[in-house]
Amino acid sequence: QVHMEESGGGSGRLGGSLRLSCTISRHTYTHYCLGWFRQAPGKEREGVAIIENDGDISVADSVKGRFIISQDRMKNMLYLQMNSLKSEDTATYYCAAHFREEGPCYSDDALEKGERFFYTWGRGTQVTVAS
Repeated sequence: QVHMEESGGGSGRLGGSLRLSCTISRHTYTHYCLGWFRQAPGKEREGVAIIENDGDISVADSVKGRFIISQDRMKNMLYLQMNSLKSEDTATYYCAAHFREEGPCYSDDALEKGERFFYTWGRGTQVTVAS
């Protein structure tokens, strides 16, 4: 079973930057989508950014141009660079994965389907943007 664990959360300043990391336990899957989700108090969990195993990316409109998702396949790491932070970015952030034995995973499809498409999750890390 693959495990995921987020790190790098904390307090960020309005307009500032934070970088989240997600450590993924070793696996042999070559087809997958990895993603970042967030959930603010009283709101549903929403997809932020998704990356395919081959590097194609889909990003939510709310963070487009500000957040960058990336992966290091050799290290089994997933990252989210968060720039130009806004107060509405305050949330618990989760990394998640959809692994498959064969066939592609499309990031745009995964982002649209949202959390129900992903079945491996980290526990989350809190990000608070202070004015």
